[in-house]
Amino acid sequence: MTENKHPKILLLVKFKSALPHDELERRYKKRLPEFKAVAGLVQKYYLYDPASDEWGGLYFWDSQESLEEYMASDLRKSIPEVYEIIGAPRVETVNVIDILRP
Repeated sequence: MTENKHPKILLLVKFKSALPHDELERRYKKRLPEFKAVAGLVQKYYLYDPASDEWGGLYFWDSQESLEEYMASDLRKSIPEVYEIIGAPRVETVNVIDILRP
């Protein structure tokens, strides 16, 4: 990011998976290059919460348009099958209004 640029939109996705931990980790690591190539995706954090046994991703987007393009993409649509998601994932988006550090 440049000094005056920062993410505009955050997307938080949390889900439970039928996969064992080592297999889920293998699958997300295999897909890292695909996510690195997504236009407008500034950063992605891969998450795991042992208390709830939920996996997830925290995505930092440069614009609402980039997020919308990703949401319509085959990459995003493949996530439930690839990670064998149980039930519906929890999805939240929020606008970034300011940042502490550039």
